[in-house]
Amino acid sequence: MKHVILFAILAWGAQLGAQTGHVLQGSGPVNFSMGGAATAMPLDVTGALQWNPATITAFRKTEIAASAAYFTAAPSVYSQANLPDGQGGFFPVEGLTEDERGASVLPTLAVVFGREDSKFAWGVSALGVSGFGVDYPMTTNLPGNADFDPTSSNPLLYPQNFMGFGHLYSDYQLLQVGLTGAYQIAEGLSIGLSPTFNYASLQIEPVPIAAPDQQRGYPIGEKASTTGFSGQVGVYYAMDNGFQLGVSYKTTQFFGDFEIDGKYLDGSEAPVTTFNMDYPSILSVGLGYSNDLLDVAVDYRYIDYANTDGFAETGWVIAENGFPNGAVAGFGWESIHVIAAGIQYKGIEKLPIRVGYTFNTNPITEDNVFLSSSAPAVIANAAQLGLSYQINDHWGLHATYHHGFKTEVSGQLLNPMMIAADNPLGKVPGTTMTSDMTTDVGLLGVSYQF
Repeated sequence: MKHVILFAILAWGAQLGAQTGHVLQGSGPVNFSMGGAATAMPLDVTGALQWNPATITAFRKTEIAASAAYFTAAPSVYSQANLPDGQGGFFPVEGLTEDERGASVLPTLAVVFGREDSKFAWGVSALGVSGFGVDYPMTTNLPGNADFDPTSSNPLLYPQNFMGFGHLYSDYQLLQVGLTGAYQIAEGLSIGLSPTFNYASLQIEPVPIAAPDQQRGYPIGEKASTTGFSGQVGVYYAMDNGFQLGVSYKTTQFFGDFEIDGKYLDGSEAPVTTFNMDYPSILSVGLGYSNDLLDVAVDYRYIDYANTDGFAETGWVIAENGFPNGAVAGFGWESIHVIAAGIQYKGIEKLPIRVGYTFNTNPITEDNVFLSSSAPAVIANAAQLGLSYQINDHWGLHATYHHGFKTEVSGQLLNPMMIAADNPLGKVPGTTMTSDMTTDVGLLGVSYQF
């Protein structure tokens, strides 16, 4: 247990690139290569512990799996606005800005303690399950510059004194440690329970959830952290004809408030900003089928952003005087539906090959593209290809490649000064903004069966 906790702490240096909203679609190379489907198909201990605690009774020996994922994400943001020309008219400015974060590495660790002669199985895991982040540089090609080019000037990222965000940076990460127990209550039928303990960190600049100072603007936030807890329950049924069924429910992960310290651009201290952001509940239903040649799995998931603190709220915070104070209330994401599917071909001895596909609806709509500038979780389709090599009865090697296809969502720039009865979000007329993203991930892992 001490080694697991140490590994979890070391793993926390990773930055995630999530696909199903800000939730990572899979865990480990085997589960990732099946599109994340594992609710009724326990092919590996990592995917089983992540998606359905009841399925770990399928492992009749003790098994440990460790992996590392090399993430690259390529978000970009485009915006367009009309600026006054000083002569009673307007002129358009527009620009596209690409992210500068680069790649990151995510480790995972999972262990299942199973025995051939026992109906009980136990497990422990340390997994990165969620994250988002961008690093958009501030626009320096500004109106008034001698060499100003209005066709490459992104107004969303203008300096704060030009009514923009300036340098836009975010980094959110969630580490989940789970302790899992499962019991086979009848032939082929198992139940499982997993309390989970969570650690989350958030850094964002500027801090749009803070009310801006009239002279100094929004503060630049320092990294904040908080802890949370939750649980997962599951049922798994494996039939004699090769079909398998599974259902699991992961409750909302309840977190304490982030307490974000920060400074204004002039270096002066800013008041502490508190913000609560929980992790949404997830319902998973799975169907699997296995024979000597193939393993086929399909999962349906419902991720309930719309009823989760930090995601349910939208628009601008209204102060006691009845007017918006310029602080963003929340992301305003919609709950999403996810289909994860995968096939494993076992016709080559010691070399199973897997392909997977994941589709999800988008939590970001045209109304909240602006509010989600720091978390462009817009990927809707992803494909995976993976394989394993069974070295001997104990050791296995696993590799997977993932590609999240480019997806974009468009809306308008928002300004609380534009709020009216027929414009509750403060959409700025004549403006456009678009967020898009692609992802590429390479995963390598090793497993050992005692």
